[in-house]
Amino acid sequence: MKAAVIEEWGRPPVYKAHPEPQASGGAVVAAVEASPLTNLTRAVAMGQHYTSKGFELPVVPGVDGVVRLPDGARVYTSMLSANGLFAERAAVRLQNAVPVPDDVDSVTAAALPNPGVSAWVSLEHAAAVSPGDHVLVLGATGVTGATATQLAKSVFGAGRVVVAGRNAERLDWLRSVGADEAFTLDELAERVSAEHTHRPFDAVIDYLWGPPAETTLTALTALGTSRYHPTRFVQVGSMAGETIGLSASVVRSTGITLRGVGFGSVPPVAMARARTEGLSRMFAMLASGELALPTKAVPLADIEQAWTAEQPAGVRVVVTP
Repeated sequence: MKAAVIEEWGRPPVYKAHPEPQASGGAVVAAVEASPLTNLTRAVAMGQHYTSKGFELPVVPGVDGVVRLPDGARVYTSMLSANGLFAERAAVRLQNAVPVPDDVDSVTAAALPNPGVSAWVSLEHAAAVSPGDHVLVLGATGVTGATATQLAKSVFGAGRVVVAGRNAERLDWLRSVGADEAFTLDELAERVSAEHTHRPFDAVIDYLWGPPAETTLTALTALGTSRYHPTRFVQVGSMAGETIGLSASVVRSTGITLRGVGFGSVPPVAMARARTEGLSRMFAMLASGELALPTKAVPLADIEQAWTAEQPAGVRVVVTP
């Protein structure tokens, strides 16, 4: 069969012949229909993620996606293996498989779980968003941020959702799918302070960290009763930087609580709920048109170019055999 194969750490995968997968230890061989090109997939395949430290070359990328089982059923499944889903076929285990509805195409179904599960856990578990809450999403123009924006209101009942990001065109699109207000990062300090003073933020979902997080945390100290409000700041991604400079007075003078979402910070029960009940709900929302997720399908044969190309803003690239 053909697969995307990494033969040297630090080099992109190449499209070539690869041995057929073997069904063993309870796994079944399934035909791969679609697998997303995510940051997690890149990190695992390049040996930069802790789950891939024991992998030996060659490695086939692809940690999750949609497969068709021998009985014809389509399911979403995930795996952390040196033989992933960027291939025509893969050996998969079905313990955590989720059925894909007939009216959701495989490309969109494969694109959803990575941003969807992250957004669901961030909103439900870490931020505990409840009906009527005022929510700010930093980095909302990315795939996961846009998903969180939509879920905050449609699933968790947020009363007002405010978003910030770099891409003005994407900000306009976010207004059309549920954001009540949207502004660029250049306006962050003034707009966050004004919004928080008028109606305190109950939760902030942050996909940026770095300078935007510094600015936002400082802006949440706006004078007035809002400074005592228990704003839940949830750190999920670090697209703008891995570190921040934060004055101790920001933490001491406000009701801000800070927590993260990632491997090691989310209890298994919360993650399991997002992967089962949450994912089933989101698949249904895709089918009904309640959830929008732009995608771009790329043939497996073009994997080397897709791997090194700049990713389109707010669009999930999905690899198809």
